[in-house]
Amino acid sequence: MDSINRNQPEQNRLDLSGQGAVQRLKDMADDADSCFFVTQGGIGPSRGVRPMSVREVDDAGQLWFLSASDSHKNAEIAAHPAVKLYFQQGAHSGFLELDGYAEVITDRQRIKELWNFMLKTWFTEGEDDPRITAIRVIPRQGYYWDNKHGDAVAGAKVVVGAVLGKTLDDSIEGRLSF
Repeated sequence: MDSINRNQPEQNRLDLSGQGAVQRLKDMADDADSCFFVTQGGIGPSRGVRPMSVREVDDAGQLWFLSASDSHKNAEIAAHPAVKLYFQQGAHSGFLELDGYAEVITDRQRIKELWNFMLKTWFTEGEDDPRITAIRVIPRQGYYWDNKHGDAVAGAKVVVGAVLGKTLDDSIEGRLSF
C-alpha cells in the first residue's frame, strides 16, 4: 500500500476493466474535452507533445480526433503508433493517463461525423478540406485519480480531516484495463 494511504479508513482503490474502464474513460474525457496527446519520436518543435480536442469516445472506448495530414503528429504516428494521452478534468481532481495505439483514418464519412464548424479555424476549406484526417486511438491500459463524491464533498472531508487530525480523503484511483 502506498505510504500516503496508510491512514485512509475508506476504500480508495478501484481497478476497472472492460465496460467499467470504458465508462470511466468516457466520463473523464467528456468532462475534460481535451488532452495532451503524446507521440514517440517527436520530430516537431513540441517534441511529440501537443494539446488535442477529443471529438468522441465511442462505446468501445476508442478515442477519435481530427488532424491535418501534413502534421508532425500524423508522421510520428505512422512511424510509431504507440501514444500516451493525459487528461485533467479540474484543478484538483479528474486525472487520467492512458496508453494506446493510434492510427490515421482517411474515411470521409467518419471525418464528417466528427466535424464541428469551429474546426474551420484549422481546416479553412471546411469539412471537405483534403488535409483532414481522423485519428483513432485504441486504448490498452491507463491509470486514473479522482474523487468519489465531487469537489465540494472532497474539500469538506479534507477540512474536517485536518481539524480532527484524521485522514478523511474522498479520493479514488486505480488501473484501467481495456
